[in-house]
Amino acid sequence: MQNRNQVIAKRYNRVSGIYNLMDHMIKTDWRRELVSHVHGCVLEAGAGTGLNLPFYPKDAQVTGIDFSCGMLKQAEKKLNTLDNRERFQLKKMDIQQMDFPDNSFDYVVSTCVFCSVPDPVRGLREIGRVLKPGGRLLMLEHMRSEKPGVGKLMDLLNPLTVRLWGANINRRTLLNIRRAGLTIEENVNLWGTIMRKIIVRHE
Repeated sequence: MQNRNQVIAKRYNRVSGIYNLMDHMIKTDWRRELVSHVHGCVLEAGAGTGLNLPFYPKDAQVTGIDFSCGMLKQAEKKLNTLDNRERFQLKKMDIQQMDFPDNSFDYVVSTCVFCSVPDPVRGLREIGRVLKPGGRLLMLEHMRSEKPGVGKLMDLLNPLTVRLWGANINRRTLLNIRRAGLTIEENVNLWGTIMRKIIVRHE
């Protein structure tokens, strides 16, 4: 597991300086809407370059984690442009094995993260562990298309995208959420069946 983490982290370190130019999959309005109502203690799992940070409400205390030092350096630059910077903290940490106690967060946010986590079910279980009872995981995620032809094409292209920057384009994320023992409360198609907004409830 550690070796797989290091390989993927190195790939994201390599592209971190140009990642914002590459990342056009998530519209700004989707990011803003996703986090618009969060409050209390919030974990951003896979903070990346910090593109979500400007949109958090003022009453949210946000901890962002990522296992790529390069991505966190870019997020720190974004953070330094924001008011009320003290509401935010960034930490190098692995979603699959977090240092937080059980029941730490009211909300967890992830945007295009579980395409890259080496063991997505393990990562989702960890999120369930750190969420408070009744908490929510808010996700914007891309995944394998439900159209047979497109899905097979994504399977063929997946080894290339993994080698280039560590992202799997054919993950079956809805199935992984269920395997992790979490409950899907809302599932909205944003771009066909590939890009989705998902709200997950923690019992």
